[in-house]
Amino acid sequence: MPDWTYQPLRGIAGALLGVRRSRRVALRALAWTGSLPGGGRLVARLLGHRHPPAHLSGTVAGVAVRSRLGAAMPPQVARDAVRALPPLGAGLVLVEPVELADVPLVRQAATGRRVPLLVRTGDPAVTAALAAHVDAILPTDDEERHRPKRDVAQTHPECPSLEHRGGIVLPASPAVGAVARVLADPAKVVLATPALLIEAGPGWFGRVMEAATPTAPAPSLWPAGSDPRRWPAWWWGMVTGVVIAVAGLVAAAVALGPVLLWYDRAFLDMDQESLHAVNHHLVHFLRHDRITLAGTMVAIGVLYIGLAAGGMRRGWPWAREAYLVSGAIGFAAVPYLFTHGYVEPLHTALAVVLLPMFLAAARRPRERPRWTSRPDGPERERRRALTGQLLMVITGIGLFAGGVAVSAVGLGGVFVPSDLEYLGTGPDTLQAAAGTRLLPFIAHDRAGFGGALLAAAAAITLLSAWGWRRGESWVWWTLTLAAVAGFVPAVLTHLAIGYVDLWHLAPVLLGMALTATALTLSRPYLCSA
Repeated sequence: MPDWTYQPLRGIAGALLGVRRSRRVALRALAWTGSLPGGGRLVARLLGHRHPPAHLSGTVAGVAVRSRLGAAMPPQVARDAVRALPPLGAGLVLVEPVELADVPLVRQAATGRRVPLLVRTGDPAVTAALAAHVDAILPTDDEERHRPKRDVAQTHPECPSLEHRGGIVLPASPAVGAVARVLADPAKVVLATPALLIEAGPGWFGRVMEAATPTAPAPSLWPAGSDPRRWPAWWWGMVTGVVIAVAGLVAAAVALGPVLLWYDRAFLDMDQESLHAVNHHLVHFLRHDRITLAGTMVAIGVLYIGLAAGGMRRGWPWAREAYLVSGAIGFAAVPYLFTHGYVEPLHTALAVVLLPMFLAAARRPRERPRWTSRPDGPERERRRALTGQLLMVITGIGLFAGGVAVSAVGLGGVFVPSDLEYLGTGPDTLQAAAGTRLLPFIAHDRAGFGGALLAAAAAITLLSAWGWRRGESWVWWTLTLAAVAGFVPAVLTHLAIGYVDLWHLAPVLLGMALTATALTLSRPYLCSA
C-alpha cells in the first residue's frame, strides 16, 4: 500500500467499495501481509527501506522505542494497526481511549506485536486488566490532552497540534518538515492519528524519517585522486553505467553499418550479401534486433549513471538496492548468450570487464545520508506526481513482462508470428537455405535482448517505486533519457525497415504513451526548484 497506489486509487476504491470499507480493506491487507513470517520486512523493503535514524530512538512512559514516531489508534482498529503500521515506519502504537468493553480488542492487538503497545485509560479496572498485556498504560488527563501545544503552534503555524502528558504530540497537519523539527527534541513523541494518515497516505512515516535524517553536503562528482582502489561505490557504479552506454552506442553503430562483424560472418559462414540472397528482409530483420538491443544497453547505462551519481552518491539506500538488483539480473542473464553455442567475443569481453566494476560498487562502503530535505510544496502537485509514479511503475512491470517473453522466444521458438509474416517465410525454409547456424544466431541476439530488457525494467521499476521525491530532478532526467534511448530507436528502426505490424508494436507504443504521461504529470514535482 505505497502512496503511489493509495492516493491515485483511493477515490476509485471508495466508489467501488464505499469509503469506510475501502479504508478497512486497505488496513487489513497491510495487516495480513505484515503478520506473515517475513511479511513485515518484505513490506518495509518494497516500500523503500524504512530505517529510522538513531536519534529518533528514546523512551515513552519508560518504554524503550526504536523510533519516537508512531500512531494513535482507537481500539476498534488496534489489532490491524499494530500489524500494518510498523512495516511502514511506526515505532510504537498508542490505543486510546480504552474502556472496559475494549479490553478484549486490546489483548488481541497485543498478541504477537513487534513494536511497543501503549494504552491510555482513566479506568482502574482497565489498568488492572491490561497491565500484563501491554507495555505501558498512560492516564487520561482531558485538560492536558486538549491544551494547545504552544511551542509547535508558534514555531510551525502550518502544523498545529495537541500535546499529551509526557510530550506526546498529535500533529493536525501532515507537513513532514515541521514534524521532523518536533522530533529533534528527544523528549517529544509524534503520533499520527487515523485522520492524518487517511489524508497523507501510508508513506507519511517514511517521509518524516527521511526529513529527520541528519545529512551532509553531497560529495563532488569528481573524487580526489586517480587511484581506483580509493574510488567510492557510487563512482564505480557510474563507471559501470558509462561503459554499458558506450558499448550500446558501439553496438548501434555496427547495426547501422555492417550489421555483421568478422566473427559473425565466421560463425554463419555468410556475409551480408549472402543473407540478402537467402531472404531480402533478413539483413533488415537482424539490424532491427541489434538496434533494439543497443538502445536497451544505452538505457541501462543511463539508468546506472543516474542511480549512482544521483542516488548512491547522496546515500539513498534504495538507489544502491535498485542498482544491485538490476545488475544481478543482468549478470544472471549472461548465460543466455551461450545457450545456442555461439560465444560472441565482444559481449563476453564486455561481461568480463563489467563484473569487477559491478562488484566494486556492491562491496565498497555505502555513503552516509547526503540528501536535502525540501518543503512539502503544493499537495495537488504531489498527488499528480503520485499518479505519474503509478503509471511509471506499471510501465516498468510491463517492460519486465516483455523481457520475460522475449527471453522465452530467444531461448525457445526464435520467432513470433509477426516476424515470420514480415520475412514472408518459415524457419524450416530459412534453415534449409542458410544452414543450421542461422536460427541459433538470431536466437542468440533475441535472448541477449531479453536479458538486457529484464535488467533495464528492474531498474526502471525500482527507481520509479522508490525515487519519487520533490526536487529530485535527476530521477526525471534519468527516466526521460532512458526512455528516449530505449523506445525511440526501436520504433524508428521498425518504421525504417517496414516492419509495422501494429500488434507487434502495440506494447512499445503503449509503453511510450504511459511513460510520456507519467513524466509529464511528475515533472513539476520532481523538477521543483
